[in-house]
Amino acid sequence: MRTPHALLATAAALAATVTAPAAQAAAAAPAPGAYYVQSATTGLNAADRSGAVEQRRPKGNEDRQQWTLRASGSSYVLESTDTAGSCLGRSGTQARTVGCASADALWEITPTDADRYTLKAPGTDRYLTVAAKPSGANYPDQLAVGSSGDLAAWYLTPVGAVTRPMPPADRRTLDQVTFLTAHNAYANGVDGGFAPPFVNLFPNQARGIERQLADGVRGFMLDIHQTPDGAILCHNSCTLVSKPVALWVDLQRMVDFLKAHPDQIATVFLEDYVDPGVLRAELARVNGLSDVLYRPDRTGVRQNGWPRTADMIAAGQRLLIFTDHSRAADESAGLTRDSFGVMYQREWTVENYWSMGSGASASDWSCYSRWYDAGTNIPLTRTEGAFRPLFVMNHFRDTTVTATATTDNTKLADRARRFCQPAARAKPTFLAVDRYDLGDTASAVSDLNSYVYP
Repeated sequence: MRTPHALLATAAALAATVTAPAAQAAAAAPAPGAYYVQSATTGLNAADRSGAVEQRRPKGNEDRQQWTLRASGSSYVLESTDTAGSCLGRSGTQARTVGCASADALWEITPTDADRYTLKAPGTDRYLTVAAKPSGANYPDQLAVGSSGDLAAWYLTPVGAVTRPMPPADRRTLDQVTFLTAHNAYANGVDGGFAPPFVNLFPNQARGIERQLADGVRGFMLDIHQTPDGAILCHNSCTLVSKPVALWVDLQRMVDFLKAHPDQIATVFLEDYVDPGVLRAELARVNGLSDVLYRPDRTGVRQNGWPRTADMIAAGQRLLIFTDHSRAADESAGLTRDSFGVMYQREWTVENYWSMGSGASASDWSCYSRWYDAGTNIPLTRTEGAFRPLFVMNHFRDTTVTATATTDNTKLADRARRFCQPAARAKPTFLAVDRYDLGDTASAVSDLNSYVYP
């Protein structure tokens, strides 16, 4: 008899053949229309900055990042949607905006695979490129005109992508579904203490874990800290926290819910400050965890893509657990978390930067990778063959203020569609919010679950 893991691996392979494009061969240049010119290396967009063309954080229809592609003879031009007659071009070794009638505005656009392109100056061997990264720094903002290579690979991401209807329940894959996710789900003031007294005045959520599950929350962000009692749920530290909740207690609530609702799927994200041995012992306290735990590392996901949710349900494997901890640190300690079913988040997901601003200030809707800095480069657009990471879309502030959270949550679907979806070239899998009970979070999830991003 095949094991559930083997069944899921087979199902994932079948799903890949159904959901993958019929032909992965490189296509011609895209049709005329409005696009973001997006670096395949950094995930950042080419933007007009007072004549300079720089890579900037994806920001929807703000920040002069949209370009209208059209043919010009045997070449193409990309005209700014903000300034008529101004096109993405070049001057010497730098990318600049120039008059659209100029020869320096012309580009030969050549596909390099199914969805990446090069932009080459006609009659030369010079390409639009990200400048080489200095040691210990980010890639420079100023875009360059230079040699070919990985830094000269670009996505032309449609501003208004044509979506497809969501497949029926028995055909949709995990990465096609969007799940409502509670940021700092444990910090609710209902289940127990979560922070020192003053911080307790600003809970991220207003309802306990069991109510969250009943309300349709299916993603749970939890901070765990190590104490003599094991892995405890606290914000920043457990010092001065009255009656904190142990991790195993909340996980048991989730496992019990999944056992009672065999058609549901849930995911846990751990902001993880405990030793791997402590976490393993904590998980061992959860009755029935192994029955529902889903292991993407054992089911061919990296080779075949994510499985159908129906196949996960049939196998009974419906709880994913991710950690933000470092694999390298665990390898040095001699025990990796994925050896007992906790996946390293950076290997399986992409995630936008978490803060939209302070609790009462103007919002920053730009959508860029949380893991893009001098030492790390995991763009939201990352793909690896058939494997596409799940996209965690963060939509919350430094501090939870009720009025601000209400306003932000009414704009959740709009930010997802116009800002974060094109930034990641994918629909969010997890919509992470504070105070999910405020605003229109459920309708945003419903909206996103009505279609599939191409």
